[in-house]
Amino acid sequence: MKFSQRFAHACSHQQSLLCVGLDPDVLRLPRPLRDMAKLDPNLAIETFCLGIMEACAPFCAAFKPQIAYFASSRAEQALERLAVVARDRFPHHLWILDAKRGDIGSTAEHYAREAFDRYLADAVTVNPYMGTDSLAPYLAYESRGIFVLCRTSNPGGDDFQMLKTEKQQPLYLEVARVAAARWNKMGQAGLVVGATYPREIEAVRRVAPGLPLLIPGIGAQGGDLQATVKAGLGGFGAMLINSSRAILYASGGDDWQAAAAAAARQTRDDIRQAAA
Repeated sequence: MKFSQRFAHACSHQQSLLCVGLDPDVLRLPRPLRDMAKLDPNLAIETFCLGIMEACAPFCAAFKPQIAYFASSRAEQALERLAVVARDRFPHHLWILDAKRGDIGSTAEHYAREAFDRYLADAVTVNPYMGTDSLAPYLAYESRGIFVLCRTSNPGGDDFQMLKTEKQQPLYLEVARVAAARWNKMGQAGLVVGATYPREIEAVRRVAPGLPLLIPGIGAQGGDLQATVKAGLGGFGAMLINSSRAILYASGGDDWQAAAAAAARQTRDDIRQAAA
């Protein structure tokens, strides 16, 4: 199954456009897991993320582990085990590794192996700054996907993404155009576009109407959900809207799983209402 088909299936099967980001910060773990984290942060992170996945699975179509949160706590083994759980227990959900890799040659080949062979990712976020050479090793995995950084949610993205090309359009739109024309021949490419810039989501949708979008920036980052959904919706399954901290840390007490589930349900419902 092509990645584009897998993407559409996940959204349709789950009847959701929500992606739950897994950003496990040991300093913010719920109170019941803090003592565990002092003794074994690897186990605490795995327990926390598994609890979030079990609680939120009915309300989302994807999980997005951010590799830095695992690596900084030496919890790569936890991420490996969670990848197996995602594959075996949540087969209708996407597993998106947020790594933002962007190297070339044999280094890029090893990064691709890390994402797809070690962490079993359905897709990985990538940085296109070094061009097609940096993406080719990922595209060699024909059933897997890439989400190319296009118009990111941070203000500093303006430094380069808004620079005008010789065609007098901002660089981020050239990234979207090349992704649609050159990197999506096997239905593998998607774009990362931040919810903090809904007008620019509209512009990306015009340039790359068929590409799935991964949209961070709602919740803790303050993106306008209503405007984001209206800007990015190009048919059901055309985008995933990510929320991380607002769901993960909805409660720091004994009810952390129930609170996360409630936050995920509410976010899913809010997205549905905005799309109606």
